[in-house]
Amino acid sequence: MAAIPSSAVNFDDLPDSAFVALDVVTTVTGVSKATVWRMVQRGALPAPRKISLRATRWHVGELRAFLAA
Repeated sequence: MAAIPSSAVNFDDLPDSAFVALDVVTTVTGVSKATVWRMVQRGALPAPRKISLRATRWHVGELRAFLAA
């Protein structure tokens, strides 16, 4: 079993302007990686942002708005 990412454990303490990785998104939504990408594809989950050549991250404020809906 994989360890819970510290960003997920401290998700409530992160500022809305922060960005988190896929493993945090799967933890806070409770769905698999494949399901996260399917949800993004159909517009049910906010799309991630490409923050560098090899890094894609989700905006915490957008995730909070999604989770609150």
